[in-house]
Amino acid sequence: MPIQPKSFRYEHDEATAVATITLDRPERYNALTFEVYDELREVFERLDTEPGVRAIVLTGAGKAFCSGGDVNDIIGRLFECDFQGLLDFTRKTGALILAMLRCRRPIVGGLNGLVAGAGAVMASACDVRIAADDARIAYLFTKVGLSGADMGASWLLPRIVGMGRAMELLMTGDFVAADEAHRIGLYNRVVPKSDLPETAREWAERLARGPSFGLEVTKKLVLREASMDLESAMEAEVEIQAGCMLDPNFRESYDAFVEKRKPRFQ
Repeated sequence: MPIQPKSFRYEHDEATAVATITLDRPERYNALTFEVYDELREVFERLDTEPGVRAIVLTGAGKAFCSGGDVNDIIGRLFECDFQGLLDFTRKTGALILAMLRCRRPIVGGLNGLVAGAGAVMASACDVRIAADDARIAYLFTKVGLSGADMGASWLLPRIVGMGRAMELLMTGDFVAADEAHRIGLYNRVVPKSDLPETAREWAERLARGPSFGLEVTKKLVLREASMDLESAMEAEVEIQAGCMLDPNFRESYDAFVEKRKPRFQ
């Protein structure tokens, strides 16, 4: 069954093996609804094993990447919920981030304009963040009386920018301009707004040409080893690297070197 979400755009370029997810509510700054949360989780779960997909671009249409939860469609309705209903919702939001982190395909975030609240956490869950020079990011949760520890932000952010910076961003909820976000390591690259679509796609295509199994293992171990001691991490790495040496891509790399050509990874 083809992937055909109703609440955002999905494209799969078979020639490059890149799938592109475009949040598509520009009139609402791509604010998330219950339906968008559910469909995004479902699509990322599918993309973990979708044939012909080797890298993913996540971006937003219009003047925003994502402004977070929709004030009317989500926030207003939450006041009608009891604790169990609220817990069901927060578990839904966390499930999306887990689906992104567990997806074995590299995810490139193409960040433009407003990157706020849940949108900022989604950006943090991408493996590489390419931002337009107008991409302002904020973890707004404390601004609305909630905890900055939402959707895994307090786990993700210290691993990207360090404990001190993460504490500042999560406690204040202040916006950070693109150049500062790049300086502290939150953005991998900042490019002119007009260049963002092409640059994000180039990064995804570059990763799609890489050794899929090697990239999958790299992503998993970077996430897993954060909670390991040195000996456990070393043992995990030596075992999986031995396994990677049995992968055809390792031999392809060697053959390409001997034959003085670029490798054609599977």
